[in-house]
Amino acid sequence: MRLSSQVSQVCSKTVHHALASHSPVVALESTVVTHGLPHPENLQLARDMERVVRENGASPATVAVLDGRIHVGLTDSELERLASLPDVRKVSRRDFATAIAKKESGGTTVAGTMFAAHRAGIQVFATGGIGGVHPGPPYDISADLPALAGIPMAVVCAGAKAILDLPGTLEYLETMSVPVVGYGTDEFPAFYSPSSGLGVSVRLDSPREVAEFARTHWKLGNTSAVLVAQPPPQDSALSPEQASAAIQQAQREASQAGINGQALTPFLLKRLTELTGGATLKANLALLLNNARLAAQVACAMKSSGRQRPTWPSICWPKIPMKNNDIPAHR
Repeated sequence: MRLSSQVSQVCSKTVHHALASHSPVVALESTVVTHGLPHPENLQLARDMERVVRENGASPATVAVLDGRIHVGLTDSELERLASLPDVRKVSRRDFATAIAKKESGGTTVAGTMFAAHRAGIQVFATGGIGGVHPGPPYDISADLPALAGIPMAVVCAGAKAILDLPGTLEYLETMSVPVVGYGTDEFPAFYSPSSGLGVSVRLDSPREVAEFARTHWKLGNTSAVLVAQPPPQDSALSPEQASAAIQQAQREASQAGINGQALTPFLLKRLTELTGGATLKANLALLLNNARLAAQVACAMKSSGRQRPTWPSICWPKIPMKNNDIPAHR
């Protein structure tokens, strides 16, 4: 049944055709555009990530909310508009209804992106670092974790954001039966650093191995995501000691200033850039492109070895008028 205009979700022409022809697609989040970098650096990063996905054989689908409508895939003009909008909403799963009802625009988090992308039938998602368990109050847990527990997608990241409680985050993922794949590593990456001293569920060393692992996981009846944790590129990574010192100082400053909730992560990431002389920003940009590359390769491997049907109907209406027989059948 078609969604009402109040809660509709639309695809860009490129993403619509890729999904209809069962070609590889990679979802990309947009909070890195709206809340991660200043303009115009944010626009350049968004374009670079989409370019890397295309260069590796897949179609990029940047997810965002524009004027109260969920978009899976943006045109370049829409991407440029999103990157220049001031004070937009940070959209997690709980925030879609608010943004739609108020006809707002916003960038989607990991949880928000997974929700919209999976509804469209996309299997693979690239991000920087997932949210997780925050140090401090035991109830301070990112909505990204329940999304990973309940949405079957392959999520390529550089681990969880280094400002988080990494052991607690991994414990949550284990409890919720989310496999954590170390891509080319036996350790869980610490976002800015390749090493955390913490183990992973399994090590895999090629996109095809990841694709086969994900397919097996879902064929067994599991409905959780497969988290693929790839270390940041060596030439831009920080040492664990350098990252830890900066993180501890930034967290102290946030606590003293009473900064918490959705404002905490943007504050910490900005302060880390300042404290490290831009080293954390360099690492962040490099790992985002690295993850986009791997995600595209995984998406291609999934398609080349057999199409995996979405686990619930695809809901992604094209932005352009099309004939009825061009609309992908709900499966």
